[in-house]
Amino acid sequence: MGIGVFGGTFDPIHLAHLELAQAALGQLSLDRIIFIPAGQPWLRTGEPLAPAADRLAMVRLAVKGNPAFIVSDMEINRPGPTYTVDTLESLRHDLGEKERLHFIVGADVLDDFHRWKDPDRILQLCRLAVFQRAGIDETKIKAFLDRFPNAGAKLDVLTATVPDISGTKIRDSVAGGESIREDVPRPVEEYIQRCGLYGRVGIGKT
Repeated sequence: MGIGVFGGTFDPIHLAHLELAQAALGQLSLDRIIFIPAGQPWLRTGEPLAPAADRLAMVRLAVKGNPAFIVSDMEINRPGPTYTVDTLESLRHDLGEKERLHFIVGADVLDDFHRWKDPDRILQLCRLAVFQRAGIDETKIKAFLDRFPNAGAKLDVLTATVPDISGTKIRDSVAGGESIREDVPRPVEEYIQRCGLYGRVGIGKT
């Protein structure tokens, strides 16, 4: 069985996330994808995030109705900073050695991969499913393989055409009173409005 692991702050989850997950599902012939909202991502220490409970709730709303998408709260429930290697170790322990784990990332993440906790162990625990923007990210992938020459056998390069959406754009739009209807699933939009998220730029609740 092939399982995609899609981690992120999801602040908030948006349609580009969902399209990337759907593309990975098809291109890698995965059985399911586990969305894992980050608890305290160490690379964003000190940056404001919406409360973890709200980010988790929005992910659950966004994937509801898709049997191939499931949500885990393992990182949110884990105290202290969030490290990918710890999450993958936990998944490997729970799922067993026979499961193929594919960790889904954008090519831009490769720039900082060497700074992650125990990157070599990460490559032992999973395959990297890297989304590449056509004609743009080749140099990032090459630089990554120069630094991790044995990673080539553990790397799957994927492509997808996704809308130009970011969490920053959505938060700024909400703060400015602009519509986000084309950026997030309707239940997520309603949740943001109901809970008063992103009322001021860069913070969760006002």
